[in-house]
Amino acid sequence: MSKSFYHHNAKSLADQYNSLDAADVHKSWLRHLPEQPAMACDIGAGSGRDANWLASQGWDVVAVEPESAFRELALANSHSNVTWLDDKLPELRKLRIASYRFNLILLSAVWMHVPQKQRARAFRILTELLAPGGVLVITLRHGSDEEENRTRGFLQVSREELDQLAKQKALATLDVVKQGDRFGRDVQWETFVYRLPDDGTGSLPLLRHIIVNDDKSATYKLGLLRALIRIAEGAPGMVIHRDDSGVEVPFGLVGLYWLKTYMPLVLKHNIIQTPRASHENKRGYGWAKEHFWNLNKISVHDLRIGTHFYDEDANNIIGAINRACKNIEEMPANFITFPGSNNSIFQCEHTTKRRSKHLFLDRETLSQFGRFRIPTAIWQCMGQFACWLDPAIVNEWINVMDRWNHLYNKQTYHQALAWSEAMRHTSLARQCADKLRTKLQAEGDWLNCVWSNSRLKNQYDIDHCFPWSRWFNNDLWNLMPASSRINNQKREKLPSAVLMNEARKRILTWWESGYCEGDLRQRFFTEAQSALPLMDRDSEDLGAMFEAMLHQRLSLKRNQQLVEWTLN
Repeated sequence: MSKSFYHHNAKSLADQYNSLDAADVHKSWLRHLPEQPAMACDIGAGSGRDANWLASQGWDVVAVEPESAFRELALANSHSNVTWLDDKLPELRKLRIASYRFNLILLSAVWMHVPQKQRARAFRILTELLAPGGVLVITLRHGSDEEENRTRGFLQVSREELDQLAKQKALATLDVVKQGDRFGRDVQWETFVYRLPDDGTGSLPLLRHIIVNDDKSATYKLGLLRALIRIAEGAPGMVIHRDDSGVEVPFGLVGLYWLKTYMPLVLKHNIIQTPRASHENKRGYGWAKEHFWNLNKISVHDLRIGTHFYDEDANNIIGAINRACKNIEEMPANFITFPGSNNSIFQCEHTTKRRSKHLFLDRETLSQFGRFRIPTAIWQCMGQFACWLDPAIVNEWINVMDRWNHLYNKQTYHQALAWSEAMRHTSLARQCADKLRTKLQAEGDWLNCVWSNSRLKNQYDIDHCFPWSRWFNNDLWNLMPASSRINNQKREKLPSAVLMNEARKRILTWWESGYCEGDLRQRFFTEAQSALPLMDRDSEDLGAMFEAMLHQRLSLKRNQQLVEWTLN
């Protein structure tokens, strides 16, 4: 696409696009949309005309537009249910990092800007972003003269090429519509409507097969899957590399989550994890050596991103993670294979990390244990369906342990398998709020509720912006001061896009004053970079963090069907 043309003519082009009614422009294919609005992506959103119209019909829309001049104009009149993203074809790198699946993807007057050599790749990426049953709509422009092609960066397109790409990716063709140009130009348009019959990857059935049907002489396969699913859902920002075929995360992160899984089972509840394990003699696990048994002095809740450890604790954690990674590499990662083959699904390479008197749990440190690679489609499936997969793993885990004649009641099993973040913590955020409130009052000012902007006096709450019961996240960025009345009204609902944007300035002020001006700054940003997948590595841009938070809000709304809340 010719950036200079669209950059310098953004205002006139936006006025031109907005002069047409979106419902009229697209009426030929609207009958193919699902009955209930869901998740949509408008790629090459331009002025935002189509994205705003879809949002007005009840859709949650991600508007992808690489031209900054268009985005600046569009944001001024953007619907609250439209979330904007600076990204472009064919890579759509940021969009893929966010792990969305869309029920509708629209490319209106965009395909002729994609170079021919990049179209197969672009089309494959688009199909990977579709949800099961999702609809892909692409319009083709025919008839521009050579001067216009050169000025605006138009390239030749054809129905034959698009049909071939659709067949290669097993998309069903729902409709092909020809129509003239709405502005009376000597141009013809063709609209192609495709549907993805299923998820196109088989990842969900594959994971279910491993969980339910795979042979298990121990709980290690389940332990590895659970660690990966929890990382995909709760720490997607920890990815260190991503390409078309796979996602790489720090092996130390996988080892850390392995410890978070097994410490309550073994150290607290004394539940064996292989038929021949002997906890009394500290035998039966290849990974549970001296360093692991010494972790009984550490709370599993402290093993979280952004935490520092020193001296003996640091050495024990490093040693335990090293052994966990070695065992994962040799056992479950090696024996979790594609059905009917000996090909391992996961690839990993463990590097032994040397002991140290200081350990800081962040991406860089955990990468020193090596790398762990997960197929992209499986990673995306893990993050999107974590709320379904995790209970399935817990149930199968209990069934496996029940077979070994070391029986506990079901309640004990469930307590031992409760995830380590499943304890609600707000005390540190409250300390920060109390300190800031005292400081402001001494200056004749007040700490305000982030939602209502009302003054916070003696009684107030620390609110989990994204509800705790739906997403176990105690990160500082997710904890905000709110009036007790407002927090009681909010309860377990998800803040609406409208409310989030209205509270933007107050949230940024709280982050800056509450966390960033003191000793918690490093932890604050490390946690955000871990949990929010669209946060750039090492970024300390609060505005970018807020935008990443909006995308996480949208993911939670769609993946878990959360009820939205706004002020009454």
